[in-house]
Amino acid sequence: MKPSYDIEQFKRVFEKEYTYLNGFMRNVMRKGDRPALHCPLSERTWTYRTLNEDANRLANALRKHGYGYGDVMLYILPNSPEFLFCYLASHKTGMVGAPGNYRLSGGEISLLINDLRPKVLVYDAEYAKIVGDALRLAAYQPELVIVCGEGDRAEAPLDQTSYLEFVEGMSCANPELSRVPSIYDETTRFFTSGTTNLPKGVPCNSLNEVLSAHDVMMHFPLTATDVTMNLTPWFHRGGLHSGGPCPVLYAGASMVALRDFSPRLALQYIAKYRITFIIGAPTIAEVISRLSESGHADFSSLRGMVLMGSPLDNEPCRRYMKGITPRIFNGYGTTETFWNTFLRPYDLPEQAGSAGGPCTDDDVRVIRIETAGHASPKAMVPQDSETVGEVVILSPAKSTATYANNEEMTRAKFHDGWLYTGDLATWDEHGYITIVGRKDDMIVSAGENIYPVQIEAILNENPKVAESLVLGIPDPKRGAVVVAAIKPADPSLTEKELKQWCLNHPMLAPYKRPRKYRFVDELPHSGTGKLLHRMPEGVSFDD
Repeated sequence: MKPSYDIEQFKRVFEKEYTYLNGFMRNVMRKGDRPALHCPLSERTWTYRTLNEDANRLANALRKHGYGYGDVMLYILPNSPEFLFCYLASHKTGMVGAPGNYRLSGGEISLLINDLRPKVLVYDAEYAKIVGDALRLAAYQPELVIVCGEGDRAEAPLDQTSYLEFVEGMSCANPELSRVPSIYDETTRFFTSGTTNLPKGVPCNSLNEVLSAHDVMMHFPLTATDVTMNLTPWFHRGGLHSGGPCPVLYAGASMVALRDFSPRLALQYIAKYRITFIIGAPTIAEVISRLSESGHADFSSLRGMVLMGSPLDNEPCRRYMKGITPRIFNGYGTTETFWNTFLRPYDLPEQAGSAGGPCTDDDVRVIRIETAGHASPKAMVPQDSETVGEVVILSPAKSTATYANNEEMTRAKFHDGWLYTGDLATWDEHGYITIVGRKDDMIVSAGENIYPVQIEAILNENPKVAESLVLGIPDPKRGAVVVAAIKPADPSLTEKELKQWCLNHPMLAPYKRPRKYRFVDELPHSGTGKLLHRMPEGVSFDD
């Protein structure tokens, strides 16, 4: 049957007009005098108009130097105005913007440089030493290196340009583009957190960014009346896309740039800027909660707290709902696909500990575990909250289903658009999933499969435990035995108490109980706040 409209005309208009840049520019036109960014350090506020003008200065400077479509700009910056200028300028020039992790070592950043091959590198002077180390170690060298700020530049590369000098005298008018932007243009490239291997490049196109913004606008919901603050860095996908620059600037809302996480400053800014949504990991929420309990904190402006990166257990969830805000959210997802399941306020606290149900436009399943190859997404395990399988995700709105420059890992992790996460979980009849561990974290003891996350959740229920980490160590009889590193909330906690706690717990089989405990000041976490299942530094379970 012949369609009742011109499909090709619709595609032509949709593909060139439904870009992220056009969404931002609509807000520049409609909300030009409304605040877009508050920077507490400089005590400055950028409206949509002035933010656009400063982004244009950078974009026009880049265009003047010959940079444009497909060229990569790596920016190693904290949550700051310059971060936003780079993010927007990449959209305005057709460049690929790659926010870099400033917490990496110089050697690790050198590997990113070799993989990305950026024409332009922008960094903050605070990170001069690691950037200098990275450039000395990297085989590939960017053509242009730009430094922001006036920190310690002694270790920085000599051949560099000051950001202020680079944009001085540049026009604040919207730059002319060499071709019409498309929804398929790669606009941003993230990197997975990569705990043991080189992080993998995750390309996002303009449409991915539009629909990631829509996802946040649906699920918070985020509106033009909101003021957000990320308690985690924007260089992560969860930082940039969850209540960060991407959805905020698309929705016409405003945000506060928290350069470095400080619980006391965070509390001050919530009150001062009347913040409506804070975003972070449960570990950060715990710090804020405990600080607020010991002194005055004004949370009256909050409409919600959005957490991600790790499960939210029942006991802290109840405390946060009582002491911070009753509207708690917790998202689960990946760098490759953003977030894909969600716990909404109406799910909590009853569903605390689970990762929630699928987001509106996503398909999330738990399927049969295969040691080699891919089980079909149709090979779903029973939805009985008991059978363990692998989590797979189909999220075409937010994922290009590939890794840049890495065909081998693309084949290993993606199949027909589905991401095979390596996360192990159970699920129930409503599609709510509960993460129990990872394929590579699973402990096999005397032939039994043991999932660390299950045991950690039980240990964390103890009011004297702030956080726990469960690992397997070699054992000549069983192959491996379970051990636990504990960060106490109460210094009086003893190993005897923990053994008795596990002995009495109705949900912990004897073979899953930790055989040894060690008490630590801190446990290892990734930059996104995820607990890393590796031996804490300086800890040994040898007797």
